[in-house]
Amino acid sequence: MPYVVCTRWSLPSARRIAAAALAPFLAALLCATAVAQQPVAPASAAPTAAAPAAAVPAPAQPATPESAAGATATGDTPADAAAPDTRGLDQEVQGLKKDVVDLNRDLFVLEEELLFPANTQVAVFLSMDVGDFFALDSVTLKIDQKEVINYLYTPREVEALLKGGVHRLYLGNLKVGKHELVAFFSGKGPNDRDYKRGATLRFEKGIGAKYLELKINDRQRRLQPEFEIKDWE
Repeated sequence: MPYVVCTRWSLPSARRIAAAALAPFLAALLCATAVAQQPVAPASAAPTAAAPAAAVPAPAQPATPESAAGATATGDTPADAAAPDTRGLDQEVQGLKKDVVDLNRDLFVLEEELLFPANTQVAVFLSMDVGDFFALDSVTLKIDQKEVINYLYTPREVEALLKGGVHRLYLGNLKVGKHELVAFFSGKGPNDRDYKRGATLRFEKGIGAKYLELKINDRQRRLQPEFEIKDWE
């Protein structure tokens, strides 16, 4: 029967051996515990923290009739806010235009007063009545055997005369004394024939303005036009 030799270990030696054997296992356990206890960031938060500028904007809410009505009532529309107020400028421009028109009229009156003083002024006007027997084309004026004007009328001007208009044909200066006015009328007469007639008036120019009128009338009895010169006393 063989002999069994039993070796007796002391308690400190046994503890050292057990600690050395368990050391690797304890180290591995501590590492696993440390990794498990580390905080893990959510997957959705990582892109936001890394690139905040890449955030996707929320979709715009569609405009409702109530919101549109409110914006219109308050007037807070982009067009109204951006459009400058030019009403004051327009009013100023219109005022300047009116001042220019008034100034031109005053200058015209002043020019006539300077060029044609009342003491030497003479004015000749022309008027028409009916116009069934004569269609006016032109008028030539002579004062004291000197031609002062030869005026060609347009259809629009003739129409205005037939509606009662009066045309100032001539404006000039004459000295005090006796003068002679001769007027020649050219146009279409009865049966659409060329027609030319004349009228003569001897008048006296006094102190003050002198006004003369050339009148074209229809003579119904003779079916002919009639031409006369009237002196406005």
